[in-house]
Amino acid sequence: MTIETITILTGAGISAESGIATFRDPGGIWAQYDIEDVATPEAFARNPELVLDFYNMRREKVRKAKPNAAHHALAKLQKSYPGTVHIITQNVDNLHEKGGAEVIHMHGAHHTALCAACGARWPAPPAMALHDPCPECGQPATRPDVVWFGEVPYHMDRIGEILQSTDLFVSIGTSGAVYPAAGFVRLARAAGAEALELNLERSEITPLFTESRHGPATELVPAWVDGLL
Repeated sequence: MTIETITILTGAGISAESGIATFRDPGGIWAQYDIEDVATPEAFARNPELVLDFYNMRREKVRKAKPNAAHHALAKLQKSYPGTVHIITQNVDNLHEKGGAEVIHMHGAHHTALCAACGARWPAPPAMALHDPCPECGQPATRPDVVWFGEVPYHMDRIGEILQSTDLFVSIGTSGAVYPAAGFVRLARAAGAEALELNLERSEITPLFTESRHGPATELVPAWVDGLL
């Protein structure tokens, strides 16, 4: 099989070795915070200061973090592979970009702010405040540019088109518990793609892949990329 197009989905596991806490593991983000308090539109309406404080804290940790060997390896693959390499990430950090890759952020990003009034986006300040005015419309409607539970992920039409035309789908560092991303492997396989899972351990969707490799992302991803190149 000729692999002309590779589509890669990355999750929290690829950034864990850069010091960015995962969400669902023991001791992860959702073991420390209630989703309903900091990651829903209702939470922001109820207590916006708490939500902004949470994301300001997360943004500061991301600002200090550095891309690891897995991020660098994917950037190398994207630049050097003779075919097309799409990288879709569930992560809201910018470690892929720091490592030199171009990515599709389906869940938004810490490094941008969003106006809830007009939809404008701009570089997020280190600390976001409730009454920060939008640079486009001037309304004090600033919110993090992240997709909260209950909201529709970004770029879904484009992602659907990519999955329909890929030859190889690769899932890296994802739990397989969050939809719609957990369903991407099914869409790719239905379109005829091979599927590879690179994960620290078996996930909820491991049986759907044609091949799975388990271990740290900083070991698995560079080895896989070197094998392709």
